Amino acid sequence: MQFAAITSADISFFQTTLGNAFVLTDSEALRNYGHDETEDLVYLPEVVLKPANAAEISAIVKHCNDSNIPVTTRGGGTGLSGAALPVHGGVILSMERFNKIVEIDERNLQVTVEPGVITQVLQETVLAKGLYYPPDPSSRGSCFIGGNIAHNSGGPRAVKYGVVKDYVLNLQVVLANGEIIWTGANTLKNSTGYNLTQLMVGSEGTLGIVTQIVLKLIPAPAFNLVMLVPFYSAERACEAVSAVFRAGIVPSAMEFMERDAIDWVLQFRTDIAVTVEPDVKAHLLIEVDGSDMDVLFKDCERITEVMQAFDAGEVLFAESAAEKDVLWKMRRSVAEAVKSNSVYKEEDTVVPRAELAKLLKGVKDIGAAYGFKSVCYGHAGDGNLHINIVKGDLTDDVWKNELPKAIRQLFELTVSLGGTLSGEHGIGWVQKPYMDIAFGETSLSLQKGIKQVFDPKGILNPGKIF
Repeated sequence: MQFAAITSADISFFQTTLGNAFVLTDSEALRNYGHDETEDLVYLPEVVLKPANAAEISAIVKHCNDSNIPVTTRGGGTGLSGAALPVHGGVILSMERFNKIVEIDERNLQVTVEPGVITQVLQETVLAKGLYYPPDPSSRGSCFIGGNIAHNSGGPRAVKYGVVKDYVLNLQVVLANGEIIWTGANTLKNSTGYNLTQLMVGSEGTLGIVTQIVLKLIPAPAFNLVMLVPFYSAERACEAVSAVFRAGIVPSAMEFMERDAIDWVLQFRTDIAVTVEPDVKAHLLIEVDGSDMDVLFKDCERITEVMQAFDAGEVLFAESAAEKDVLWKMRRSVAEAVKSNSVYKEEDTVVPRAELAKLLKGVKDIGAAYGFKSVCYGHAGDGNLHINIVKGDLTDDVWKNELPKAIRQLFELTVSLGGTLSGEHGIGWVQKPYMDIAFGETSLSLQKGIKQVFDPKGILNPGKIF
């Protein structure tokens, strides 16, 4: 794939369009925007642009399309699949100035928002009006809504409330030729033509650039209860997950953390104090929410009964908001704690929840065969297991040449269990070599054909997914 290098004439055009302050070419800026949270990968763009409205993006993209310049859209830089890495150089299009909550429609329970709004800011703003936007990735304090759209993000509460796609009603999108369209309608039902809105969700900036978003909201639950359940076997913890649902209970969150994940967090976050017995191998963090506290207490009692059938230890109930906060901080700090310990690769496998124990066992068996350590955690209620493969003492040769074989086996196992490669992190740059495991030639050809229709010259986030 050949693209044109950016010239001084291109820079002049960008400066005229945006103003000099929003066109960055210095080495520090290029490096800052040349990486996200994907491993230790860095790819330098040739220029960083910071537009403020759809018209500016339209002008930029039209110019780049005419000049054969690649454009990589970037949100909060929290991605884990390399989807925002400018692997072909060109333009990084930063969405950080698209940071407005345009309108909160309390009558229709909707919010119109720009893609550079931080997820937690949106959640807290609508919560102040008694409304709820449930998708909450672990990076919600820094990730952008636009990035969540690009990856169809989920988070802990997806088990009850669904993922981003379940809340997106309509999108304003700039196409590769610079044209601006709306993909749908601000309605809860829409059976009018192909669903372009859902096609954009999860497309990782390869089909168009989202500049405005209409999201569905729901009334905020009045109460929640949180419990931490220890297990003496990590596999038994995984087996307990589907049993809760078979018992007729749908928690608002059900998170799995194996022992190493918790130990590393407790070393990394000295402000978190949780006692773990020596023979405990894993925990489930379980939350229930709703409008009737009596019902929630009964749900917790029933969950506890189910847990005991799987050799669980003594259940810890968070008795205050502060205790709940500590437990959630522990869960949300796992990825950062692992990264602080070692170079690592994170896989985002997902299987039907009843197959979670088989997946975990397979991960450990493959790790033993290839000599790598893994730290596993994730959204157990969704069957979504984050596998952190730790470099540790592995040689660079093994890390580079042997580990991809192990990862291929991990994905083959996942697909054999009825699962797929990614639950919420996307494919991006680092997972694309494995797409043939999830899809046959015809399916891949159809997806590539869609890309060709939207972006004939291939300038939008090139080198990703395929």
